[in-house]
Amino acid sequence: MPTIDRTSIEIPTGYRSQEVALFISLLDDQSELLMEDTKDITPDELGWQPKPGMNTIGMLLAHMAIVEVWWTALALVQEESPEMEPVLGINDEDDGMPIPEEGAPPAALRGKDFAFYVDLHRRARQYLKKAAQPMPDAELTQERTRTRKDGTQRIYSVRWYFYHILEHFSGHYGQILLLRHLYKTARVPAKA
Repeated sequence: MPTIDRTSIEIPTGYRSQEVALFISLLDDQSELLMEDTKDITPDELGWQPKPGMNTIGMLLAHMAIVEVWWTALALVQEESPEMEPVLGINDEDDGMPIPEEGAPPAALRGKDFAFYVDLHRRARQYLKKAAQPMPDAELTQERTRTRKDGTQRIYSVRWYFYHILEHFSGHYGQILLLRHLYKTARVPAKA
């Protein structure tokens, strides 16, 4: 008898919108995969930089949590100036991004272990879910306006916000996998 490998996405309950619930399940799936792919990571690897001016895995993990909270506060909670510290315990500059050319990782992340980053992601997701649960389908097409520091305005739909959070997370997940590969190959002695 052949082995059967069944894969599916379970839609969580407790959301007014099935579309939002689907988004949450997709994001949760990506999170579970990331946590599985990094569960054996060490503080040294989290803080390793291929060269000055490049992001570390720790920086990317912190950044992913910060962006999830920042955009959720802006798009769903509708805060004008989102604050990260009450939700995450770190501020929006503690990820060190964007890192200056030839820059080093931020001191705020130095020596942090994987449990620290898992907790950041847990807090960010909890914040997102609380804000997303009461959202009705009709609100997904609503547009929000964000005024950037330079005065330009960006108009986006709430549906785009959900897409962006997933797209942003997945893009950095790929970077983390690449950095893990580079870290491992940097430690393999050259063959004579």
